[in-house]
Amino acid sequence: MTGPDPGELLGLAVDAAAAAAAMLAAGRPAGPAGRPEVADTKSSPTDVVTEMDRAAEVLIRRRLLAARPQDAILGEEGGEEAGRYGPGRVRWVVDPLDGTVNYLYGLPDWSVSIAAEVDGTVVAGVVTVPSQGEVFLATLGGGAWLDAGGGEPVRLHCNTGVPLEQALVSTGFGYEVPRRVVQGEVVGAVLPRVRDIRRGGSCAVDLCSLAAGRVDAYYERGVNYWDWAAGGLARAEASPSMTIAAEPVLFGRLRDLLASLDAERDAP
Repeated sequence: MTGPDPGELLGLAVDAAAAAAAMLAAGRPAGPAGRPEVADTKSSPTDVVTEMDRAAEVLIRRRLLAARPQDAILGEEGGEEAGRYGPGRVRWVVDPLDGTVNYLYGLPDWSVSIAAEVDGTVVAGVVTVPSQGEVFLATLGGGAWLDAGGGEPVRLHCNTGVPLEQALVSTGFGYEVPRRVVQGEVVGAVLPRVRDIRRGGSCAVDLCSLAAGRVDAYYERGVNYWDWAAGGLARAEASPSMTIAAEPVLFGRLRDLLASLDAERDAP
């Protein structure tokens, strides 16, 4: 693989994510009654967009293209902006605000996620969680790290050797009603087979929590590439519509359980 150094790309991603996170944190009204206005909806009335989502992506695009104007960018809000093609091509994958509903309601699990691809392979990623003061970093072959602002970054390791029945599993739900009905059935069937279920509301944060050993596994149907491109460097495997992440043995058991429940169907 040719192209720029992953560490260089990671540095650009970290700077852009930090700027967007600061803008988002400053732009949210203070106090329990403060709430940004919903600017639009996407797949359903519950799939919301705020003006801050869009403003954050504009800021990130400007910063990345100022440093590397030849690159391509794929963003959740603005779609794909084509760059040059050929060996060593870099594409940035941007989720300017993962966990918009959490942000809207003042809940802590929202993040800015930026990944850098070289020739189609993700080589660097950052997930910034401003309300927790945490920055998760990863480079291909270089491991995953947590920078909590209190010293040197800490190397992350996911939990291993956890039986399915003792696993703390995180998940999420889609926005369209028929899919939510199925997901409710599936989580109801999974719950008795595991230690417990957590629903945080941000795929990127969930994947980083897995890398940090805060949960043992994660699954969700229907997440988009920009949701997991950066966090996926920590630990993720994806089928066409179901994203599952865990250490290999637990991954296999969770995958088999979900398959037995026909978890990828769209109707009850």
